[in-house]
Amino acid sequence: MSSEEKSAWIMGVVAVCGYAAYLVLVLGRADGVPLTEVPYVSTMLWSIGAAIVVSIVLRIAVAIASPKDAGKKDQRDREIYRFGEYTGQSFVVIGGVAALGMSLAELDHFWIANVVYLMFVLSAVVGSIAKIFAYRRGFWPW
Repeated sequence: MSSEEKSAWIMGVVAVCGYAAYLVLVLGRADGVPLTEVPYVSTMLWSIGAAIVVSIVLRIAVAIASPKDAGKKDQRDREIYRFGEYTGQSFVVIGGVAALGMSLAELDHFWIANVVYLMFVLSAVVGSIAKIFAYRRGFWPW
């Protein structure tokens, strides 16, 4: 498995775990209170920050574990990376449009922030899945 494929696995797993932890914490605080009144900002920021740190640490650990593969990219790796990023970025655009629509409808900040966060997570997960699929099933750029 190439270092780029390992990075895709790390990004996908960390994104899912970080968001799941965020949901558990926020929904656990709800306990009969409307979601819009649950304190979520610090939890969201900490989960995003923790996901970034964990991702960096895991990538460093993978590079240390297999130093001969670290940083090596060929043309196929670059094309798969670009394919995965383009695939995942569609969710960032969807999130931006959704946030714009929600703000125009004057919805609560809770919903807008959570839709944006969810779309960033989906972008990372879908992009990672696309990269892993390309590595496992083959990739033919047209």
